[in-house]
Amino acid sequence: MKIYIDCMPCFIRQALDSAKLITDDEIVHEQVVRHVLMMSANLDMSKSPPEISQQIHRLIRKMTNENDPYRDLKQKFNKLALRMLDELEETISESENHLETAIRLAIAGNIIDLGVKTSLSESDVEDVIKNCLTADFDNSQIEDFKNSIKNSEKILYLTDNAGEIVFDRLLIEQLPLEKVTVAVRGKPIINDATMEDAQFAGLTEMVEVIDNGSDAPGTILESCSEEFRKHFENADLIIAKGQGNYETLSESDKNIFFILKAKCPVIAQDLDCEIGRMILRKSLTVLQKG
Repeated sequence: MKIYIDCMPCFIRQALDSAKLITDDEIVHEQVVRHVLMMSANLDMSKSPPEISQQIHRLIRKMTNENDPYRDLKQKFNKLALRMLDELEETISESENHLETAIRLAIAGNIIDLGVKTSLSESDVEDVIKNCLTADFDNSQIEDFKNSIKNSEKILYLTDNAGEIVFDRLLIEQLPLEKVTVAVRGKPIINDATMEDAQFAGLTEMVEVIDNGSDAPGTILESCSEEFRKHFENADLIIAKGQGNYETLSESDKNIFFILKAKCPVIAQDLDCEIGRMILRKSLTVLQKG
């Protein structure tokens, strides 16, 4: 997915949010914003939003010498999600359709996206969980998804954010674990999940977990490690969580199911849905082939 003009204000806001997490120094805030504005003037509009975010956050790290501005917030939401885990697992076990309920909860976890909203509160997360369990949901592709799981020998699950990764665990528990490899980011970027978050969520004790070797808030294959690219190429089924993975892989011809909440107008426009919609959707490229 390419950049839209409407992405520009988001890049600036995201850069300022990151700078404010690092320091209260308004001079630094101004310097960061000015540098990002200069960078924005020459953007390649054919790139995906995560490719630009990658460049912006590399610049911020260089300017501030802070490698992981979102560290404390990631830990906060990991702990919040783990406190909910037992109750959410019980919700799934008591539901009529375990897979659909796990998908709904995985989508609910996608609200923990601090690139979209740094001021997210615990009550915001709780409200979204309640809503996602009862809201209208286009489940027309669940059977195709279920069949893909059944017929696949190698399943690659691409995670998105810290905190959210605990909600991913709920869905991963519904998969044949011996077939599953989970991938996290290779380096800190915004509040995206890394190996540390996978360990905290207990995933490393359940399935094989690898990092993708990249510091992009999505899956930019040329930015990823050779090991990750081999897993990606060899996977029969790829489950891609979140907006960043959608933005970078929406034109892939792999058998990908995207699972996310459409949280911004740009994503909603690209998906042809309303803002806030819960999405389980197979790669359009694959559907067109089929």
